[in-house]
Amino acid sequence: MDEISTSSLFITLGILILISAFFSSSETGMMSINPYRLRHLVKKNHSAARRVHKLLDRPDRLIGVILIGNNLVNIMASAIATIIGMRLYGDAGIAIATGVLTLIILLFAEVTPKTLAAMYPEKIAFPASLLLKVLLKLMYPAVWLVNVVSNAMLAVFRINPTKRASAHLSSDELRTVVHEAGTMIPRRHQNMLLSILDLEKVTVEDIMVPRSEIIGIDINDDWKKIVKQLTQGQHTMLLLYRDSIDDAVGFVHARDALRLLSRNQFNKSTLARAARELYFIPEATPLNVQLLKFQRNRERIGLVVDEYGDIQGLVTLEDILEEIVGDFTTTDAPSPSEEVHPQQDGSYVVEGGANIREVNKEMGWHFPTDGPKTLNGLILEYMEEIPNEGISLRLAGYPIEILEVKDNMVKSARVMPSLYSPPVQ
Repeated sequence: MDEISTSSLFITLGILILISAFFSSSETGMMSINPYRLRHLVKKNHSAARRVHKLLDRPDRLIGVILIGNNLVNIMASAIATIIGMRLYGDAGIAIATGVLTLIILLFAEVTPKTLAAMYPEKIAFPASLLLKVLLKLMYPAVWLVNVVSNAMLAVFRINPTKRASAHLSSDELRTVVHEAGTMIPRRHQNMLLSILDLEKVTVEDIMVPRSEIIGIDINDDWKKIVKQLTQGQHTMLLLYRDSIDDAVGFVHARDALRLLSRNQFNKSTLARAARELYFIPEATPLNVQLLKFQRNRERIGLVVDEYGDIQGLVTLEDILEEIVGDFTTTDAPSPSEEVHPQQDGSYVVEGGANIREVNKEMGWHFPTDGPKTLNGLILEYMEEIPNEGISLRLAGYPIEILEVKDNMVKSARVMPSLYSPPVQ
């Protein structure tokens, strides 16, 4: 070392620091790269992405070659810095070289390159993978030895380094990804994607048409009334029953009725025979499951039954699709905006039959949805009796005033969200 000039040692030290910066940045870049974008690029046959993906398949080997190279370079830099320090400052140069080299490595070989790599992982990892692939082949014996020892130590804790942690995202993580997509995904598409993820949390009971609102045809009614319902009704599929919905016969499609009419065979008996077989759905079925069942069974409409087999309502394929894409223009059901009426004082008059879940979604409120489905049901459950008009209460943090009570149910109530305070947990 005595015959090597100090200037040559400085140049060598600078080169070693640059090499150390390369190893530090490549480590951070390889570990920070987006795995989903990487897989996408691999499917598009991107050569650099395929190379990085192959290196990341064995992270123990990748980390081994990076750390061996980085530590070897840093040790050499430390030795050279010590020699330079002793030449310039004697014995005190050892301490000076240690302090100065530590600062230089932190700034130029650790913090700066790693920060840059974390911000632009692809720009660092893709070109670095070329050299890392070559170094892995050249240093494979040393890397293999280090991996054997480190893997043996990991085996004590029953960790297999060849098995990577699952990269699958949970539903909540997918929601976060969609929310953070920003302008990359239009807002309407984001809402649709989130609605699809929420299907598993919603049951057919939450979206069904209640039993009291089912529009059907009583086969025992006057024939003229039946014809009027078929010809003037706004639904293409109607429930056919005898006296009561509990004695349901089947579903009648308007197309089948028109076919009978064209053949001059349109009467009660032929109408009953033309009715399609009933399809029953348990009320606790999640929407994502029911959507698949509709598809598998080639059905579009079904009667919702409770645990005792009693008919509670009706649900259609369109009802589920509306949960994803929003209301269709052909729907006859009132939207939350038609059941929630804003007032000048900042309060809202809400009809008792308004669906709590839909109102929460549109208004951004937080009424509980794990019990009754309507505002009337929520109030009755809370009060445990039918309240009188003028009664005020605080429900889920919202001040509510009962405005109208009729037919043993709350017809309308005033909600004051401006005075909302979350319930104490």
